[in-house]
Amino acid sequence: MLTETDLSGQRSSTKDMRRMPSRRRGGIDPLQLKPGDYVVHEQHGVGRYVEMVSRTVQGATREYLILEYAKSDRLFVPTDQLEELTRYVGGEAPSLHRLGGADWQKAKSRARKAVKQIAGELIRLYSARMASPGHAFGADTPWQRELEDAFPYVETPDQLAAIDEVKGDMERPVPMDRLICGDVGYGKTEIAVRAAFKAVQDGKQVAVLVPTTLLVQQHLSTFTERFGAFPVVVKPISRFQTDGEIDATLQGLADGNVDVVVGTHRILSAQTRFKNLGLVIIDEEQRFGVEHKEELKRLRTQVDVLAMSATPIPRTLEMGLTGIREMSTILTPPEERHPVLTFVGPYEEKQIAAAIRRELLREGQVFFVHNRVRSIDKVAANLARLVPEARIATAHGQMNEHELERVMVDFWEKNYDVLVATTIVESGLDVPNANTLIVDRADMYGLSQLHQLRGRVGRGRERAYSYFLYPPEMPLTETAHERLATLAQHTEIGAGMYVAMKDLEIRGAGNILGAEQSGHVAGVGFDLYVRMVGEAVRDLKEGGRQPDAPETRVELPVDAHLPHEYVPGERLRLDAYRRIAAITSDEEIGGVHDELKDRFGPPPVPVLNLLEVARFRAKARRAGLSEVTVQGNFVKFAPVELPESRQVRLQRLYPKSILKPATRTLLVPMPKTAPLGGRPLRDQELLKWATDLVGALFLEAVPA
Repeated sequence: MLTETDLSGQRSSTKDMRRMPSRRRGGIDPLQLKPGDYVVHEQHGVGRYVEMVSRTVQGATREYLILEYAKSDRLFVPTDQLEELTRYVGGEAPSLHRLGGADWQKAKSRARKAVKQIAGELIRLYSARMASPGHAFGADTPWQRELEDAFPYVETPDQLAAIDEVKGDMERPVPMDRLICGDVGYGKTEIAVRAAFKAVQDGKQVAVLVPTTLLVQQHLSTFTERFGAFPVVVKPISRFQTDGEIDATLQGLADGNVDVVVGTHRILSAQTRFKNLGLVIIDEEQRFGVEHKEELKRLRTQVDVLAMSATPIPRTLEMGLTGIREMSTILTPPEERHPVLTFVGPYEEKQIAAAIRRELLREGQVFFVHNRVRSIDKVAANLARLVPEARIATAHGQMNEHELERVMVDFWEKNYDVLVATTIVESGLDVPNANTLIVDRADMYGLSQLHQLRGRVGRGRERAYSYFLYPPEMPLTETAHERLATLAQHTEIGAGMYVAMKDLEIRGAGNILGAEQSGHVAGVGFDLYVRMVGEAVRDLKEGGRQPDAPETRVELPVDAHLPHEYVPGERLRLDAYRRIAAITSDEEIGGVHDELKDRFGPPPVPVLNLLEVARFRAKARRAGLSEVTVQGNFVKFAPVELPESRQVRLQRLYPKSILKPATRTLLVPMPKTAPLGGRPLRDQELLKWATDLVGALFLEAVPA
């Protein structure tokens, strides 16, 4: 076997990989459909997906998605209209709409009204940020490059792209507000280190806000170690420091002697005064409540803000997806990282003892999470009885600071094998030697909390195991069951973004801006809601509502579909249909054609026909047509309004056509045979005829 390096004599560069368009990287695939899933059709409302079927009508085969609505009504959606469908995300199981009923239009208009209000508020907030003069940081210095070269790992392409985006934001005169969404252990801290260093070199101060005291210690050691070779002063503020030390740090911030401060909520207190604050970094963004964020908003119009999270809370995720906040996603895992093997099941002492012993045999350590301080010592004693040879310590937030610090340091230094702790170990702790996690009463935790806990293990090269246990004698609630099932299904590396989307689905999304957590999302589904917000923001920016291009239904007797033997598997076919349905220009057709050829081989005739149908649909949409269908021996075009000059052209080109001004329809006789030779018309020839007709009657200029 030869590697690329052997052949080309050079290491492959990650430069080109960075150029992936950020939209596609941050996207969420809306069509991972399974039978029984709820979907939203933009015209007909919420229905249930049943299956995908092929139907042959007039000798032409097409594929349809069957959706079931209230009263067992069924809707057949042609696969070239997939962009009308989105998956339903939005809390509880929704009620299905009636086909042709008024409920859906009412829900949509209510949501649109609310969205308009939100969009106005957003534009105001955004304009304030754009108008307020921020600090434009300088370009990278030799010191910056020196710091970055000292990073001991290879950056992933996503990490490099996120770093470039953050630096680009900092160098603009407008204050940055960016969310970095990357899974646990994907190198978000390194992005923070580089951004902080860039700010410090311009004489600005940096505040790093973290949710727990333990994380302050960890970040402090990371920042101190990375900045060790440079004259940068890093100080902590947390309950591990004495009052005297905190006062000295606060004084240093006011004088400008302290460059970077790492701290918990105490940074937000009124006593903290900065001489020249330039950047606020919020780690584990999902752990801060609305009040803390409102507090930060006071700073936010002038100061650059960088938020980081593996599982952003629904509202933040929503703001990232609607494009209100800039968002970078890191989806590539670091090298040699394995997924964590996850087990969800009832609590059994034998299994726990076996799991701990297996970890001890490979000289690793174990986290045992029990979130009740009252009974934590009893649990530790029980573990000591089950596994007498293990050295066990306990840690929780009610311990004395010095005692807690000592226990944690001893655990880092491998003086203990098992740490029985509350959820204080949830955030950002990095103990590469701890690779088994056992969570007691996992049914009591939130989804992102469980995902964060699982991120505490599997941070090195070893295979990690996590056990989420619940009491066997108690029935699980529906949401607890759904949370644990989601976790069990998504053990792959980088599942954080999916978990966040699922969290949004289970909890429902709140109102994006205010403290009130009710939204219109449940009525119309999250994806459509996000699209509405995006449209409302665009309309307000561009002044007045932009008319949407009509949805165009094309039903011609053309054999246009993806054969099963060409694209195997429903999942892949749906994805390909979605790409084709989204085509709006000739260049895109070339791109999709090349991609299909690259992935599945030379496209057969039905696939080429499908691409030609997409080309025709894009042209018909530009012409303002919403329907091109077969009616007897005629092709029907609607809605049609032809001025006199065009009617003259119509009579000259198609003398047997019928124009009906009352219903705004045009019927043109469909050619059955080729003009020369009289053989039956081929599919592509029929499409070319229809394309030329639309161009000649609706799009080309008529000579005077």
